[in-house]
Amino acid sequence: MEFLQRKTGSSKSAGLGISRAQAAVFGRFLDQLARGEYEEVEARAQALAARPRRVWDRRPEAVWMARTFVLSVAVLHGRREHVMPELDALAEELEHTSGGNRAILLAVRLSRAVVLLGEERYGKAESEADGILRETARLAHLIRVADIELAALACLAEALCGQGRFEEAEAVARGNLPRATGNRAASLRCLLVWSLNGQGRYEEALAEARQPMPSVPRAGSGRPAIVTATALYGLGRREEAEMTARQALDECERFLHPAHPRLREARELLARLTAGDAPPGTPDADAGTS
Repeated sequence: MEFLQRKTGSSKSAGLGISRAQAAVFGRFLDQLARGEYEEVEARAQALAARPRRVWDRRPEAVWMARTFVLSVAVLHGRREHVMPELDALAEELEHTSGGNRAILLAVRLSRAVVLLGEERYGKAESEADGILRETARLAHLIRVADIELAALACLAEALCGQGRFEEAEAVARGNLPRATGNRAASLRCLLVWSLNGQGRYEEALAEARQPMPSVPRAGSGRPAIVTATALYGLGRREEAEMTARQALDECERFLHPAHPRLREARELLARLTAGDAPPGTPDADAGTS
């Protein structure tokens, strides 16, 4: 939620109806999320969301923000099974807001796109990402939208990969990597590797996977190792691939909720490797599926 990190420090400059003190609280939440302190942020945001509005603030924006943090953390951590109805309800409340408050809606919609991706509902995730990108274009004159836009582009690239449209995903990831930093750059790099694996371009994929990459946040645990293991296996380097896949699974088990879909992905990859199946995302691996 980069729109909280304003150069001026004034909540009014972003069109948000929250005070400087409230913006500071949410800014601290962002710092904690960057350190992977998901459980603490969720507990504190939940307490703020439940606090009587007359105590916290008479305006709804601060409560919307607190609820958005609660749901976003659940999605990042991987506890997503009951989140979608709450995301839908909050999005409906925010649908008729205006100005900078639309950024809160976009944060909710981003979480919704991530849940759809985890459920492998790639067509719906693509539509959600496209809608977010259209909205960021309309909000660019009001708030900083670069982080929201890059997150939506990452969702779009993943949705394209999930549909087997690897060339399109490659174009999205490669075209936006130069302007991405931090966790956004790490995410787009992994998506670029995935798209190359899907095209059977394993040498290029491995070269990209071994490029210097920013530290992956807790929510990205296991992802670089998964795409690297896939590239290694595509090159016939089975032992290295299996070792890397086990590393991916270990990272997922240590840092993500047991319900996170990436644990399933890591286990399925390791099963493919030990069984000698074709690398995932290739025509041979997908033969016979619908």
